[in-house]
Amino acid sequence: MIPSRVNGEACDRLMTLFCWGCALTLTLVLAAILGFLFFKGWHVLGPKLIFGEVRPLDALLFKKRVFSGLFPAALGTFCLICLAVGTALPLGLACGIYMAEYASNRVKSFFSLMVDILAAIPSIVVGLFGFSITVFLHHYFGGRILPCLGISGIALAFLVLPYIVKTTRIALEQIPLEIRMTGLSLGASPLQNLRHVLIPASLSDIMAGIVLAIGRCAEDTAVIMLTGVVATAGVPKSLFSPFEALPFFIYYTASEYSDPAELEAAYGAALILLAICTGLFIISFQIKRRYNSFN
Repeated sequence: MIPSRVNGEACDRLMTLFCWGCALTLTLVLAAILGFLFFKGWHVLGPKLIFGEVRPLDALLFKKRVFSGLFPAALGTFCLICLAVGTALPLGLACGIYMAEYASNRVKSFFSLMVDILAAIPSIVVGLFGFSITVFLHHYFGGRILPCLGISGIALAFLVLPYIVKTTRIALEQIPLEIRMTGLSLGASPLQNLRHVLIPASLSDIMAGIVLAIGRCAEDTAVIMLTGVVATAGVPKSLFSPFEALPFFIYYTASEYSDPAELEAAYGAALILLAICTGLFIISFQIKRRYNSFN
């Protein structure tokens, strides 16, 4: 009896050490990647990298076009993320809520399979589908529709939709029964219970899916490369215009650079992309905090 207990305690210690080792390895890898980017790109950060030879105020007010800076790509990336997540969010929330609260087991199993299949589709296939839609619209609308920001945003929305659906469904299904019955026991309707009890209780987990969607939109290159991104489009004027994006700039520069200065600009672009994602993450968490304070 005693040897088995000793063996069990030894296994627990080994498992604890293994878990700590994995967590430490993950932290070190993340620190190494961030440190490498900062080491390679921090010295090129500055107004010239973003705005080129144009004054920052003139660029921000759209008085002059930026040709040699990353401002158009940064703005295009921000618009692309907002458009894609804004399109996917209502669809993903509605689908996740339906699967968690209203669907029967058979319907839930069917939709779960469809969501898993959608999540497994490679991004290049989604990009090819978006390109095919562009060709179809271009053919049947008199050549007025070309690869553009709007089609890229919709294609990315379908790419990140499974993240929002699955996190919303899991977040709602994991709510304890005593919390789930709180509103109903006080006379609230199922819709009121969903609005005032279930969604606020699961908001943190839902926001995790939104954060994943933001990161997925910010880093994708295959989809936008086939549906609207170009190297020198400037600031997007509408949803139907081509655009620039930081992921494509990093990919294009890293594969076609002719001198070390261009490669350093790619490292700087990677840091700016991380800064945009971090800013959107902070905004998402602030929205969650304020929503929780109101409820």
